[in-house]
Amino acid sequence: MRLAATALVLALAGTSPAHAQADRMVPLAVPSQPGAIDLGTGPLPGATAKESWHGQYNSVFARNVTVATLTPFLPDPAKASGTAVIVAPGGGFTTLSMQNEGWDVARALAARGVAAFVLKYRLNQTPGEMAAYQRSLQERATSSAPRPSAAAMMANLAPQLADARAAFALIRSRASEWHVDPARIGMIGFSAGAMLTMATTLNGQADAKPAFAGNIYGSLAAVTVPADAPPLFVALAADDPLFGNGNFGLIESWRAAKRPVEFHFFEQGGHGFGMYPKKTTSTGWFDEFARWMTMHDWMKPAG
Repeated sequence: MRLAATALVLALAGTSPAHAQADRMVPLAVPSQPGAIDLGTGPLPGATAKESWHGQYNSVFARNVTVATLTPFLPDPAKASGTAVIVAPGGGFTTLSMQNEGWDVARALAARGVAAFVLKYRLNQTPGEMAAYQRSLQERATSSAPRPSAAAMMANLAPQLADARAAFALIRSRASEWHVDPARIGMIGFSAGAMLTMATTLNGQADAKPAFAGNIYGSLAAVTVPADAPPLFVALAADDPLFGNGNFGLIESWRAAKRPVEFHFFEQGGHGFGMYPKKTTSTGWFDEFARWMTMHDWMKPAG
């Protein structure tokens, strides 16, 4: 049980238990993030810790985000499809995997003619000092307190949902400048970012409903699916320590509602594989996502 709890906490924090000892967190200076746009949702209420960043696994993570931003990654206008995707990194709502599940995903989409926008959404506060943060992770891993369910986490995302809505509003307001079709704005999320993507998709806000949604190693708990739910792409590894041993309620919910859904269940990949190059077939999730987008004609200019 303790090993499982440790795996859960490390995965939510954007780390992998298999490499936890081999690649520790290293504090980094806050990067300049050229092109990042303040979404105007204001500072996180009650926040005292300042935004901080760290490196791990040759990647970059952010913590204690108190001001939400959106960073555009725009394709060459000559091959722009008009489709846009908001990219929501994961990290258990306490950290954000900005490179592996954000910038790298956005660059890959832009290379295929899709305008991509990395959402740096506001996070739950953690200890500002790195050693204290790592102690807090260990305390969570060994605590006997019940873990919140995915449904409970999704129901408590008011700041993050406000950030997502602001991202949709900003893209629509500058759609002409960014060569984006306002009717073709999708959203893809990873882990906690997948939970935010699903909450954004299901909360009934017409001004922020994705035209299509991607859930990458997020919860597959059953949900109530609206009649106009968008097409859904899902990818998960069978050895994922968080969600690999659960049922496929989300997929069944989408099918029962007769809404389009594609599901890739990889044998191996763990949690947090994102854009990391690995020998597992989970590394191919992005190509499958791109093929799915092509099948729906989102990779070519509309009309």
